[in-house]
Amino acid sequence: MSFIDEVKINVKSGDGGAGCVSFRREKFIPLGGPDGGDGGKGGDVVVKVSPQLSTLLDLRQHPHQKAGRGMHGKGSDKHGAAGHTLTILVPQGTVIKDAETGEELADLADPDSSIVLLKGGRGGQGNARFKTATHKAPKFAQPGEPGEERWIRLELKLMADVGLLGMPSVGKSSLITKISAARPKVADYPFTTLEPHLGVVRYKNYRTFVMADIPGLIEGASEGAGLGHRFLKHLERTGQLLHMLDLSWMPERDPIAEYEALNRELKLFNPELAEKRQTVVINKIDLPNVRENLKEILPYFEERGIKVFPVSAATGEGIPELLDDIAFNLWGEPDETW
Repeated sequence: MSFIDEVKINVKSGDGGAGCVSFRREKFIPLGGPDGGDGGKGGDVVVKVSPQLSTLLDLRQHPHQKAGRGMHGKGSDKHGAAGHTLTILVPQGTVIKDAETGEELADLADPDSSIVLLKGGRGGQGNARFKTATHKAPKFAQPGEPGEERWIRLELKLMADVGLLGMPSVGKSSLITKISAARPKVADYPFTTLEPHLGVVRYKNYRTFVMADIPGLIEGASEGAGLGHRFLKHLERTGQLLHMLDLSWMPERDPIAEYEALNRELKLFNPELAEKRQTVVINKIDLPNVRENLKEILPYFEERGIKVFPVSAATGEGIPELLDDIAFNLWGEPDETW
């Protein structure tokens, strides 16, 4: 299934049904009087979270969404039926914005979130409603009110406890494959990961947390460079960030310069991202040159009080210690329930 995290759709609530102009005509009942029924209310447009969804693909394929219109009133005081409510199902974490103004209309971050986005038009009153002592035969009724219509933009922001970021090909996908059931594509060329992946990590058989593997970022990502600029928003909901570095390319690539460059991109995109808790993960520690290079860069992070965890996604070395640190940051000191 394709991962679609942004769509623009047109939504319209139902028009109200018209009231009826009718007079009772039955044998032996002279001057029966007005009996026109009311029109039915138009259907509302409701946006609701569905736990079964993880993409906005269905809405991209159906960009026009319309609720049912109310039925017209009839004679014999018969009221029109209300139009059916249109319920649009979206993944948890979807943000609804006005497509023209950019105004945020709703943030469906909770698993049971829902919102009535557009109200259906009211049904018109039939002529029976307008009968008075001085006006016993009204020959008019109200038309139904039109429904509301607008273009909206839906943006999905993944709900994850931990966000995994770094330059392309540093081993993010390999790590999430090692510790969860997620299976992103892994290869030794840039931009292997073309879409975010969520992995559920089981910690010591009892507790679990969700980790998001974000496609590789490059310098200029906040301005649209590379692939990752589309996915920076997925880091906004994470509680903590794992910043992965690859030392195997030293000295051709400077991991500290890459670390600083990506943090500048986070700050440019959203200053709050740069303030999130970060832990540095050094991958490929099973390689001898990485162990040697680690000694060279460790002082930089120690001076800044940043935790560094050397790991190997290939052998599993260092991963238990990393998971312990993530668990402590999420839940605090362990207890007997762990």
